[in-house]
Amino acid sequence: MSIQQIVFMVLSVVALVSALGVVLSKNPVTSVLCLIITFFTIAGHYVMLNAQFLAVVHIIVYAGAIMVLFLFVMMLMNMNAEMEPQKRNWLKYAGAISGGALLVILVAALRDANMPAVQPGSNEIGLIENLGKTLFTTYVMPFEVSSILFLSAMVGAVVIGKK
Repeated sequence: MSIQQIVFMVLSVVALVSALGVVLSKNPVTSVLCLIITFFTIAGHYVMLNAQFLAVVHIIVYAGAIMVLFLFVMMLMNMNAEMEPQKRNWLKYAGAISGGALLVILVAALRDANMPAVQPGSNEIGLIENLGKTLFTTYVMPFEVSSILFLSAMVGAVVIGKK
């Protein structure tokens, strides 16, 4: 086994255990902390794929901004166990059935998927220069449409938040 395989296995095991911690944890703060660990392990996978820019953006956006937002929302909500509404049994069964159906669909989709081959000598795959060239030549229209969408969402948030 090479060192890359060992690092991949360790990152994968930590990601799976922390993802299970997110789902199975009773305490919401513990769940958020497990989610942060999951985000860091996913960033480690990005680094192994030679996508350093994506790894850094992933850590800044998800582990930095969104997780802080989740923690603030949870602290503001001040959730107690006695205030939490009791879920009906049929709702739990419906959630389990829909989750199982999603798992079957994902397994079926991944079974037929094939990964593109990467040349072993090319180190330019994850470089920011290539990302910028592709983003501003091939995908310039979706990039600009998404920026207009984000701008309209920010304006909407300001209008809704203003009294």
